Amino acid sequence: MLHNARVLDADWVPGDVVHRNAEKNRLRNALEPVVEGDVPQDTLIEGPSGAGKTCLARFTTAKLEEQALGVQTQYIDCWNHSKRFRVLLDLLDGIGPTHQIRRNTPQDEMLRQLEELAEPYVVILDEVDQLADKDLLRELWAIPELTLILIANREEDILDPLDERVRSRLRGAMRIHFDQYSHDELVAILEARAKAGLAPGAIDAPHLDHLADAAAGNARDAITFLRQAAQEAEWDSADTITEEHIRTAIPAARDTLRQRSLDKLTDDQRLLYDILLESGALMPKDIYERYTGRVTSPKSKRTVRKYLSKLEQYNLIRSEGEGPSRRYTPRRSRGE
Repeated sequence: MLHNARVLDADWVPGDVVHRNAEKNRLRNALEPVVEGDVPQDTLIEGPSGAGKTCLARFTTAKLEEQALGVQTQYIDCWNHSKRFRVLLDLLDGIGPTHQIRRNTPQDEMLRQLEELAEPYVVILDEVDQLADKDLLRELWAIPELTLILIANREEDILDPLDERVRSRLRGAMRIHFDQYSHDELVAILEARAKAGLAPGAIDAPHLDHLADAAAGNARDAITFLRQAAQEAEWDSADTITEEHIRTAIPAARDTLRQRSLDKLTDDQRLLYDILLESGALMPKDIYERYTGRVTSPKSKRTVRKYLSKLEQYNLIRSEGEGPSRRYTPRRSRGE
């Protein structure tokens, strides 16, 4: 059944990215000057979860390394690695050995090493709104050889916390917006993954259609559903994926996706989610009141609103209403 399980990993980067030609061309145009020895353009990528933002960025930078001698690239997930030290370490790791760096290594020294770059370095900062120290962006932008690709769900999540100098720099960046995939596009993505990762005939068109429908435009979810369905069939020693396998796979995969999102939350974000789990539907002012009663150094109301928006984008909570009367409710499973 599973001929190449790696292909069914949502983080796997395929040999080509389909249904994103306009976005692919814009990102390529932003970065291509480096092939001729010119300065590439910083890029801001925004769009909903599972829209292919990360996949396209990683695909494009991999192709760039193949085309341009001396160009190095790096991918950093700022949700997993949000602290300044960890980001600097990942940046240095992309250009050479970092075994000499310790936790007590001065971060100014780490930054100085980056400032001495002699070759172009293109860095993807995914979930950049999760970066704990936004001032780091200003310092990174001061490095001539460093080009940044910033990825977030919404442009304002990147821009709002930044000072005017950094916002001014971003005004000249290439902007690329991603929409959700259509149902037919998701089916085509699943067909390609199934062809590359499963035995011939392992899944038929109606079942791929079912998986795409359940994913509602989110390619990451759809691919995770397919992998779980294939695993269910393997456990049954079945040659094909059945409707029963899919019915079992979708809620199991949703629980897996939900747990992955929960594991990536910061302490404050997790506390907000736990407050909603304990209390059910709450208005923003009630959430903030309970939150401030449990922490010694609470974030601002504005930051908490952004955290709630992040939880909603990752299907951990849902909201109804507008403004102060908005009410947030926890999702106890991803499918709720």
